[in-house]
Amino acid sequence: MADKRDYYEVLGIPKDADQAAIKKAYRKLAMQHHPDRNQGDKGAETKFKEAAEAYDVVGDAEKRAQYDRFGHQAFAGGGGGRPGGFNNMEDIFSQFGDIFGGGGGGGGFGSMFGGGGGRGRRPGGPAKGRDLRIVLDLTLEEIAEGVTKTVTLGRTEKCSPCSGSGAKKGTKKVKCTTCGGQGQVARNAGIFTMAQTCPRCKGQGEMIESPCPDCKGSGGVREKADVKIQVPAGVEEGMRLVVRGEGDAGSAGGPRGDLQVVIQETEHKLFQRSGPDLLIEVPVSYGQLAMGDKVEIPTLTGKVDMTIPAGTQSGKLFRLRNQGLPHLEGRNQGDQLVRVFVEIPQKLTDRQKELLAEFSELEIENGGKKSFFDRILDHFA
Repeated sequence: MADKRDYYEVLGIPKDADQAAIKKAYRKLAMQHHPDRNQGDKGAETKFKEAAEAYDVVGDAEKRAQYDRFGHQAFAGGGGGRPGGFNNMEDIFSQFGDIFGGGGGGGGFGSMFGGGGGRGRRPGGPAKGRDLRIVLDLTLEEIAEGVTKTVTLGRTEKCSPCSGSGAKKGTKKVKCTTCGGQGQVARNAGIFTMAQTCPRCKGQGEMIESPCPDCKGSGGVREKADVKIQVPAGVEEGMRLVVRGEGDAGSAGGPRGDLQVVIQETEHKLFQRSGPDLLIEVPVSYGQLAMGDKVEIPTLTGKVDMTIPAGTQSGKLFRLRNQGLPHLEGRNQGDQLVRVFVEIPQKLTDRQKELLAEFSELEIENGGKKSFFDRILDHFA
């Protein structure tokens, strides 16, 4: 992550830029470094991809919130891929073609530079598979250490008998006779001629005359798959990890979709969490607070000794340094906060009652016991 430039710096915008400014900045960079304008220039291609990656994050409200909080580390659990998941230039054209007003696919980019949409996905061409989404339950102990979890998914795999084509083995797709394989048909609208998706082949440009009996012509079948998820230490409730290439299979040789993993923390019986810090409430006796004591405090990694000074008030908050959760960015460790409170016994022995009565009398003799009203008057005196 250290070699990545700040996404706001890449786009040349301030961190409080609104969506209109972000889109404008990306459009300007994409036009400047577009491959059609810079044939054979690898440097321009790299900058084009860098701008697309930055816009994929900063231009998305959810990803932007994660990035503003955790930086590039927010996407460290995504299997090592870029946040945008762009396997090639086709992916960028397909995802952001509408930035230039060209609709879906790369047609918008091509029309800006005279390409005529040549970079868009051709009818029946490769298409990325659908992304999948799961909720992953984690304990605080797993979050503290980081963990590898294996989950079983039901996802679409390429149909083996037809090799994903959807056509029965021994047959193949045929050109659509309605659109001539173009995937679009012309429609007259007054003085204009409008292009619309072919109603017969649904824009594919091809038809299946003999569907595969295994996949019913879809090219994919549902199967179970075990997927390993690398969870970095310090993740938080609601955070999303992206595991690249573990979604549904693509069509016509297209790449697989991704697996979106939403983190959910299971409730802990002792600790409450606040960012990297943990809070625990510990009951103690009146005598321990009054005279002071050394007590054992549970932490996520074991027990530690903590000293309670004499005269400590009920509700006092102590801080145990570096006993919390790790920061996601890898710097330092959170703390554990310990709130002590007096535990009042519900049942007293005769001897305990006798001693408490004696203690109460001594307080009165020493002027240490006042009514609530008297204490209010002392406060405003």
